[in-house]
Amino acid sequence: MTPHDKQVMMFSATLSKEIRPVCKKFMQDPMEIYVDDEAKLTLHGLVQHYIKLSELEKNRKLNDLLDALDFNQVVIFVKSVNRAAELNKLLVECNFPSICIHSGMSQEERLTRYKGFKEGHKRILVATDLVGRGIDIERVNIVINYDMPDSADTYLHRVGRAGRFGTKGLAITFVSSASDSDVLNQV
Repeated sequence: MTPHDKQVMMFSATLSKEIRPVCKKFMQDPMEIYVDDEAKLTLHGLVQHYIKLSELEKNRKLNDLLDALDFNQVVIFVKSVNRAAELNKLLVECNFPSICIHSGMSQEERLTRYKGFKEGHKRILVATDLVGRGIDIERVNIVINYDMPDSADTYLHRVGRAGRFGTKGLAITFVSSASDSDVLNQV
């Protein structure tokens, strides 16, 4: 049991309006500090590029990038479980050392694969937005948005996986539709 008189601190990069009252329930007279304007948030040390191309050109362009870029580890984000499995299979067939993580796997399998990737057993991770938030892998220096996310917020969380721990990072986003361009314009 913890002492009645204690200091409770909570830190979060994101906190939904629904969770805020739950947090306040456990704190007395809390001090809250917010970023003045979320629109001004920037990702320091992260270079961002986009490539306009058709859906049919994505696989070739991805192969070209993986051949040409010098990277420690890369995370490739896609929009669905099927897409993650298919792209991972294609990369393995092309002799790229990849692994995929998505919600169609058991939690145990996802954790095993995540641990293997974090320990450097594979250099390429194909993933859905399941790993778009909260993973911190020091060696990831490139994020590729094979599929554009649905929102600017998700985009920022995805590309924020690269260039962490004070290192430089690169984010490349494939833009292949009008809705992709709309999200890009919101970033």
